[in-house]
Amino acid sequence: MIHPKQIRKQRLTLLFLIISVFVTAFIATGLGYSSVSFDRILPTFMGGGTFKESFVIFSVRLPRIAITVLAGMALALSGAILQSITQNDLADPGIIGINAGAGLGIAVYFLYFPLQVGTFVYMIPLVGFIGAIVTSALIYLFSYQKNVGFQPVRLVLVGIGFAMALSGAMIILISSAERKKVDFIANWLAGNIWGTDFSFVLAILPWLLVLIPYTIYKASRMNLLSLSEPVAIGAGVSIEKERVTLLITAVALAAASVSVTGGIAFIGLLAPHLAKALVGKRAEAYIPVSILLGGLLLLIADTIGRNVLDPEGIPAGIMTALIGAPYFIYLLIKKT
Repeated sequence: MIHPKQIRKQRLTLLFLIISVFVTAFIATGLGYSSVSFDRILPTFMGGGTFKESFVIFSVRLPRIAITVLAGMALALSGAILQSITQNDLADPGIIGINAGAGLGIAVYFLYFPLQVGTFVYMIPLVGFIGAIVTSALIYLFSYQKNVGFQPVRLVLVGIGFAMALSGAMIILISSAERKKVDFIANWLAGNIWGTDFSFVLAILPWLLVLIPYTIYKASRMNLLSLSEPVAIGAGVSIEKERVTLLITAVALAAASVSVTGGIAFIGLLAPHLAKALVGKRAEAYIPVSILLGGLLLLIADTIGRNVLDPEGIPAGIMTALIGAPYFIYLLIKKT
């Protein structure tokens, strides 16, 4: 049971993060290549804006902001699950190859299958999930030793190897593709938020509406899985079954995010760590905080990135890497 003081701290933290997301979204709405004056944002929302202001806000900025926040939430939750089931603070869907597996599946679909305008938006999360689940199954198998069992540290090392191998496979795939499609895949690899339409919001939202409540429901199991195996077994937990179902959940969340944002790493690493530092290590407390932190971090990264250089800006994936890579190195040194 969570201590009342911890519950109060969590609620205050969640309130602060919700306000921060809205403030950042307000700033992001006004900034950009086609800027909108901040004092014109609220009147435009109320129906008093010009055609240009309405178009920029409702057709350009809001879909991108919504997608960025949802994708960041999905990546953060995926990272929190992976860190729990692997008992490894370095686990992240981008680092251990899940994002790369989803990306390879999407690339194959994009390059070699006929694309239907009406179904493409909704197919890519499914295709990404197939690619990610195959990759994660292979990573899991290679991380499992017959006489020892599942090895969390080995999973990270195997995952990094898979990520590198799949990136090489991606380069081979696009080397003979059309220039226009190569440009799209290159932007995807850099973590460029490319799904900037409300149809992409509808494509990713159902995954989160189902998987976020499911993960919160499984929070008590995640607490036990983060302990030693004998303790978890003694508490009546079917370890392998819970790991597999939670792993599938993490893969689905990562694939849904990757399908609209491209290859973005380190959000799933940073958000859970920051959440634990703020509200403690109980899953019931830090998971909601981690979800909001993920959305906020990716929104900040994308807002800064697209306003640094005009008109293209810097992809959000590069911005998160600039922040996350040093932190990953710090954690790696700390664990060795």
